[in-house]
Amino acid sequence: MDDYEIFDTIGNGTYGKVYKAKVKNTGQIVAIKKAKLERDEDGIAATTLREISLLRMLSQNLNIVRLLDVKHLKCNDGRLFVCLIFEYVDCDLRDYIDKLSKTKMPQMLIKVFIVLQSFMYQLFKGVSYCHGHGVIHRDLKPQNILVDKTRGLLKLADFGLGRSFFLPVGALTHNVMTLWYRAPEVLLGVVQYSIPVDIWSLGCIFAEMSRMTPLFRGDSEIGQLLCIFRQLGTPTEDMWPGVSKSRNWHSYPEWKPQKLSLVVPDMEPSGVDLLSNMLDYDPAKRISAKEAMQHPYFDDLDKSQY
Repeated sequence: MDDYEIFDTIGNGTYGKVYKAKVKNTGQIVAIKKAKLERDEDGIAATTLREISLLRMLSQNLNIVRLLDVKHLKCNDGRLFVCLIFEYVDCDLRDYIDKLSKTKMPQMLIKVFIVLQSFMYQLFKGVSYCHGHGVIHRDLKPQNILVDKTRGLLKLADFGLGRSFFLPVGALTHNVMTLWYRAPEVLLGVVQYSIPVDIWSLGCIFAEMSRMTPLFRGDSEIGQLLCIFRQLGTPTEDMWPGVSKSRNWHSYPEWKPQKLSLVVPDMEPSGVDLLSNMLDYDPAKRISAKEAMQHPYFDDLDKSQY
């Protein structure tokens, strides 16, 4: 790592630390994600291996963070590390939303700058690219979406929970996605799920960008389900065939659906329609990322810039 000059720690999560650094001989600013290997016999963590392999395939896309290099290091004290070298992006969507909400910028001014439309279109573009290459992200949330403010670009990041759905795998784990962005089929313990879980997460992010606060804020899995049911109505077999046979299904209060437009009052009707298609209970009916890019909500967006 003598090739790099470390400036600061910019992240500290479950899977390691992230540093801002400079490549000494070029001056390029990069982000270095360091994952510690606890013992030699453990090898590289599955999440790190998965992230490396998926990003090798995906990161040429403009809306996915670029993996520049991978380093395998051994410190003087014998500790082993794997370092992932990424392009540096100075802001994530969580920080961006927080700062935007504090400016109290009128919604019409946000519309003029096409922030919401532009950001959602780019998110669909990045997710469509992942899905087209057989990859479910499984952890889409504002903290895992980077914002290049200078160029107005959004980039998907943190593929540690990503999975290829082209591989013959059994039931997928349900301990994925931050609770507030977790799809109802995952919360209900459906044995097999697929790319619609990413669309649900994007729907939660879409609503959050419009209202400047998360849409469903549960404090537990059951609490999250109840938050969803209160807003969208308790699902029935007519709404979602097979839901009552889900592993975690119980006798829930029978709430009626509320109008989505009431929780996103500044969103135009075509946006509310798109949102409702993203938050469909039935995964089979949920709009795909590719279909969403053709939705009338984006009709007045200059797509050529992307």
